[in-house]
Formats: sequence, structure tokens, C-alpha cells
Amino acid sequence: MNTAQLWQSALGELEILLSRPNFSTWFKETSILSYENERVIVGVPNLFTKTWLEKKYHTMIIKAIRNVASISIKDVVYKVEVLDAARKKAVQAFPSTQATFVASYGADTPRPGIGESPHPSGLNPKYTFENFIVGKYCELANAACLAVAAQPGEVYNPLFIYGGVGLGKTHLLQAVGHEILKKDPSKRILFVTCEKFTNDFIQAVRSGRGKELKDTYRTVDVLIIDDIQFLSSKEGSQEEFFHTFNTLHQTNRQLVIASDRPPKAIPAIESRLLSRLEWGMIADITSPDLETRIAILETKCKDKNVELSSEVINFIATMVHSNIRELEGALNRILAFMQLNATPLSFEKIKQILSSITTSYAKKSITPKQIILIVSEFYNIEVPDIIGECRKKELAMPRQIIMYLMREEIKCSFPLIGTELGGRDHTTAIHAYNKVKRDAEQSPKVKQDLDLIRQRIYNI
Repeated sequence: MNTAQLWQSALGELEILLSRPNFSTWFKETSILSYENERVIVGVPNLFTKTWLEKKYHTMIIKAIRNVASISIKDVVYKVEVLDAARKKAVQAFPSTQATFVASYGADTPRPGIGESPHPSGLNPKYTFENFIVGKYCELANAACLAVAAQPGEVYNPLFIYGGVGLGKTHLLQAVGHEILKKDPSKRILFVTCEKFTNDFIQAVRSGRGKELKDTYRTVDVLIIDDIQFLSSKEGSQEEFFHTFNTLHQTNRQLVIASDRPPKAIPAIESRLLSRLEWGMIADITSPDLETRIAILETKCKDKNVELSSEVINFIATMVHSNIRELEGALNRILAFMQLNATPLSFEKIKQILSSITTSYAKKSITPKQIILIVSEFYNIEVPDIIGECRKKELAMPRQIIMYLMREEIKCSFPLIGTELGGRDHTTAIHAYNKVKRDAEQSPKVKQDLDLIRQRIYNI
């Protein structure tokens, strides 16, 4: 195994563990420069990336390399070295991972100036309707996006798409932009994440560039914003987005918005902004069923020009069911192993490879206090309030969900649940568990909240 193959395989491991924006931001244009004295030297494009990998991902990188290497690795060091043309070409020869890099803005992305983007619209060329697999899990959302793309500003304005992590919201949003541009290349499209919008606002305030901010966001024909839930508790950004929304909406220009939850479930957001988010069409995306997961895998294999047996594809689809991103990550890992061995893998070997992946998806050792903290953060409530005596309506439901999850996920006894929630009686915990269980069967919103909280608990 040469250094390029070693790094490619390690990236396959890392891609599964990290969000797509973080992976594409921090591992783009990286490579292994050399291996000597049980030390791997990783080349990075700039000092900022070097510092970030050292501080945040160092342990993860060492573990990933050790998992795939047949050599002894004691340390990894990082060296700033811009890839030359030959090395870039070598990196691009491994499409399974490097081709997944996305020009997007994630939680840890270095911030360009106001309006700056790797592409004028911020769109990724691979996110189109043509390569989006439609299933029951997203029929309404897909139909709404197609309608908006056909008549931007005239139907479903705004269009609000919500769903859990890795289910295709970003793909659908960008597909709308691509379809509009295909029909009318003169249209001005802007795709950004909510965090990019927020950071542009902060930058404009600090540097006195308010007019530039308005010129960037209020003159486009279509504004597409991802992860709008991050406007929560950001009063200044909410104010700016409120006026931006009004300017665009009043002139029949299209807004397409995505979130991990419906508008009413976004905490600490102004009521006037909430009402505007609910003006148009709201559509959800749920987890794909088995048939859809199989169709997605078959399409990915076709795109990558590889063949896997139906037995293997069915096995992957059965073992990995949390979201589409994890599904693609599992496929990429198998393809990386196939490339390294230069031969098809046996079914038993594929089962062995996936066993380590599915183990990482398995429920980790979760404590009651972790559940309390995660639910409190989800609903933007302080922990002392949620375990306290106050019986306000806004505290009651989150408190009951905590009790339900303690029982359902980590099998706590009802007396223990009551003790963890401020010394409450066990009958209170029983009532809460039964109520949330019943509500989850009858209310799509409660079920959606539980799914999103579980994703946070198990970090999937």
C-alpha cells in the first residue's frame, strides 16, 4: 500500500465519522507526504488547516490511519505544503472519497468575505433533481421543490423543508437553484447556510458594510438558506433576516429554507419571523425505507462505475438505515477497500468491514445526565429549570420527553428517573412515559422531535 492509497483509505474512515461540511472543509487537498520512523507526515494546504487538525482531529486521524494501515504508526504530524499539479492529479485518481468534497459552509468553515463563494451561487454541481432518489420519505418535499423551480416566486413562497441529519435537505434545496438556472441562466441565485448569513451580518456590523450585506442578500432572485434553526437566540441576525425576507417576498422573489425541525419547534425565535416562515409551504423529509436505500446505493454504484451484487447492496441497505449520508459513507468504505486490494471483496469480508461501522452506530453508553443536557439544549432550556419544581407548559413537555428517553433508551427504572428529575415520584415518571409514547404515535411533531433528539444522543 503506497502513501496515496493509505491516505485514501483513512479518508474513507474519517468521512463516516464527520459531517459532510467539516470533512470537505478540513480534508480537502490533504495528502500523506511521507512515512518514516513510524511517523506519518500529512501535507495540508495552509497553516489554518494545520492548526485545526492538530487541535481537533489529531486523535481521530491517528486512529483512522491505524485502522487501515498494515504498518506501525506512533504519531502523525502536519506540514503545510500546497499540492503541485502531479499530486493533485494523484489525489483525483481516487474518486470514492475525494470526489465527495463539497463547496459548502459548515460549522467550522473559514469565513470568506460578504457574498464570496467558491461558486457565484454557492451551488454544488452534483446536487440536481436528476440524481436525487425520490421515495415515500420525501415525495411531498420533492414535489414542492419541483413546483417552486417551475414557478419561482409564484407558488409556495417561502418553501420550508425540514428533516433530520443526512436525509437530503441540502440536495433538494440546491436542486431547486440548479433547475431555475437551467431554465433561465440570468436568474441570480444565492445558496448559503444560516451560519454564513449570521457571520456575514456580524462582519458587516463590525466593518460598517451594511449596504454591501443588503446588496448581497436583498437583490437576488432566489435566496436559499440551509439550517435556519441556527438563528435561534441570535436577535440581530433574526432582525436582519426578517427585513431581508420582507424585501424579497414583497417583490415576489423566492425563498427556500431548510431546518432540522419545523418552524414552531425552533426555540427562541421572534413570533413575527416565525409567522413568515409558516406563510408558504412546509414539507418534511423522513428516513428512507429499505427499497429507497437500495435504489440510492444502486445509483451511487452506477455513478462511481462499480458493480456490487444485489446481495451486497441489500446487506448494506439493511445494516445502515439511519440516514443517506451514513449509507454513502459505508459504500465509500467498501469501495476504498476494493481499490486497495484491486479485487472484488468476498461477502464475508464486506460483512466484516461493515461490522465495525455498524458498531459505531450502535447505542453508546449514555447516562441520564447526558439525556437531560441534550434535551435541554434541544429546547433551549436551562438544566436547573427542567429539573426544578416549575410546572410551566414550556417545561412540562421537554421534562416528559427526558423521562421517556431515559426509560426507552437506557432502561432506567421509574424511581431512578424520578430521582434524576429533581426527586419526583415514580408515578410521575410512569405517566410521562405513557403520555410521550402515546403522543409519538399520534403526533408527527412529537415523533420528529424524538428522532432529532436521538440523533443528537447517538451523534448519527
